Amino acid sequence: MEEVPVTKRLVEIDDEVLEEARRALGTVTMKDTVNTASKDAAQAHQRHSITEDDVRRFVEATPDLRDPEIMAKAWE
Repeated sequence: MEEVPVTKRLVEIDDEVLEEARRALGTVTMKDTVNTASKDAAQAHQRHSITEDDVRRFVEATPDLRDPEIMAKAWE
């Protein structure tokens, strides 16, 4: 298993929000809750960060969507 750098931090966390996150994530410990929530947030950001390359690749992969004859048949 790959070793990941870890830093101990002293932070103030809203207890009610932490408990709600723990229940939502199905985690047990505070550490697991914070780590899982942080990882989920980072992954969500990556999924929602659409680049120009992403758009270009989509356009190149979907020429049928720009063909009126093909799209007309899709609605028949």
